[in-house]
Amino acid sequence: MTHPEPEETPNQQDSAVAETQVSGVVDSEDEEEVEEELSRDLVFDVLKNRRRRYALHYLRRADGSVQLSELAEQVAAWENDITVDTISAAERKRVYTALYQSHLPKLDDAGIVEYNQNRGIVELSGAAEQLDVYLDLESRPDIPWCNWYLGLAVGGLGVLTGAWLGLPPFSLVADVLLATVIVVAYGSVAVAHTYFSRHASGAGETPPEIQES
Repeated sequence: MTHPEPEETPNQQDSAVAETQVSGVVDSEDEEEVEEELSRDLVFDVLKNRRRRYALHYLRRADGSVQLSELAEQVAAWENDITVDTISAAERKRVYTALYQSHLPKLDDAGIVEYNQNRGIVELSGAAEQLDVYLDLESRPDIPWCNWYLGLAVGGLGVLTGAWLGLPPFSLVADVLLATVIVVAYGSVAVAHTYFSRHASGAGETPPEIQES
């Protein structure tokens, strides 16, 4: 003899619904977080191409979605350092085709833009904000590396001169130790220079119009 399953009370039903809603929200947030995570390699791969950088600069300044034709015209103008009104049909077509077939699909696959190829409409996604630090070159500090190297050269020469003349405290330190300190100082600056150079690469130049603003 089978017994009928007990019916859920209203409180139990409400609790089940609430748990389902919370679970759905958590899953949605997890999916959104995964979609918006961009690896460093992906970012540099995307930004190493100037045409894609120009497209992203324009989309960042746009309010919402833009037409592909409008985007292609501005990118072509920036590439040729002319105004939109003076670009030729060939220049426009060349950029339009490249954006349509290659660059925008790549950005869409990376989750950086939302690209409707059939309608010719594109806009930035939420993940595109992660590129701001690489595209905003004006906010990147311009480190005068030549001054660092010159300063080390002058400082090292002063230290060695002091040791050679027997001036304290340099005379109290072994020559090998002084040379080691100078070499380590040069090496540290060289490592820092290499690090900043590699991490600054990929962003490249900004469009002329943005540089002047």
